[in-house]
Amino acid sequence: MIEKRFLQKTEKGDIFAYILDNGKGLKAEILNLGGIVRRLEFEGIDVVLGRDNYQKYLYDDCYFGAIIGRNANVIEDSKFEIGGKRYTVSSNSNKNNNHGGKDSFSRKIWTVEEKDKAEPNLILKLFSKDGEEGFPANAYVTVTYTLTKENSLKIHYEATADADTIMNLTNHSYFNLNGHTSGDIKNHILWLDCDFFTPITKDIVPDGRILSVKGTPFDFTIPKAVGNDMNNSDEQMQFGMGYDHNFAINGRGMRKFAVLKGDKTGIKMEAYTDAPAVQLYSGNEVEDMPYGKDDTIYKNHQGLCLETQVFPNFTKYSHFPDGFLKKGKEYSTITEYKFST
Repeated sequence: MIEKRFLQKTEKGDIFAYILDNGKGLKAEILNLGGIVRRLEFEGIDVVLGRDNYQKYLYDDCYFGAIIGRNANVIEDSKFEIGGKRYTVSSNSNKNNNHGGKDSFSRKIWTVEEKDKAEPNLILKLFSKDGEEGFPANAYVTVTYTLTKENSLKIHYEATADADTIMNLTNHSYFNLNGHTSGDIKNHILWLDCDFFTPITKDIVPDGRILSVKGTPFDFTIPKAVGNDMNNSDEQMQFGMGYDHNFAINGRGMRKFAVLKGDKTGIKMEAYTDAPAVQLYSGNEVEDMPYGKDDTIYKNHQGLCLETQVFPNFTKYSHFPDGFLKKGKEYSTITEYKFST
């Protein structure tokens, strides 16, 4: 089932909410603004952070629930080369480009097509013109959200372009499996199928190294509480103020890469993707964020993100898996979050 609701007029256009219900315990509220997953309810518990004031999403540096593009994560110095030509994109994180720039996909009004069937889905489309935020090529982007009969939120990202460009899309949902009003996620249990991670500089930019997680606070190959090592004196933890790091996912193709479990509800989320990496972000800069849903004032670490992607800062390091999209080629990647108790 899909229900469409008008929410608010903004300078970008009318905002609508689409409520998807698979009839098996999973419901999602998705906005045409930024493709934002505003609510995700499993057995009546809303497990993602979000806002009630829709206007605030237009200036949301937390990117609650939004589609991120053209490039997820960071481009150092906001510069890169394609085919020997140098491009400069907008800087919105000191001197760096983060999550696509100042007016990125997360702040666009998307065209929406509804598919109301046993597994309801929304097809969101966006045209990103050549030069937008400094990125080359006209790009045609499609993101399909599906609620499956197995109680998963499946996200399929697709794109083409009329010239070589960058395309690296993700979703920036903050998960709290105890419910978004329940406090921090430090006692959530997390497993990651990731033997390596990419260290960062004090500016939270990967420095080119790829290191083993063994013997570090970044080892989630054996499940542990998210907060176990967050106060560790390790330099990397200090740089990120918690987890804000890219992890290389073991294997190739569609595979399970993470399991997250709420300590109070017992809700379990299994995550699958065909992407090479995932950014674990422990919500380190959400302190006293106003305008949370249900009059909630969010605190640091109230939700965590598992943002599937290629390696951030790939434009600087040729040994990183990259997010370059060639003219005439098709970009396609899938991520799926499956819920159970």
